[in-house]
Amino acid sequence: MRGKLTFVAGAAVGFVLGTRAGRERYEDLKNATRKLLDSPTVHEATGVLQDQASKLYARGKESIADTNLGDRLRHPLGTRKDDTEGLFDEDPHQHMSSNSF
Repeated sequence: MRGKLTFVAGAAVGFVLGTRAGRERYEDLKNATRKLLDSPTVHEATGVLQDQASKLYARGKESIADTNLGDRLRHPLGTRKDDTEGLFDEDPHQHMSSNSF
């Protein structure tokens, strides 16, 4: 289904860019596209896809929650001493000089 939609979208773009029919045909195509996108069926399909994407996201989030990757995503700088060693050795107070600008 995705391949068909991609093909139709590509054909429509190609037609609009390559046509010699002028503004009238462009307007017809634009109106047909707007009518299609405003249809209740398309809105319903969009809602279903959003729900599925949310479920997949939640499932993926749960899958990696207790793994090393999940730990690293939660604490990118780490919480162990060896993870942060050398990161904060400099003076915590930064000073601007006259040459800063």
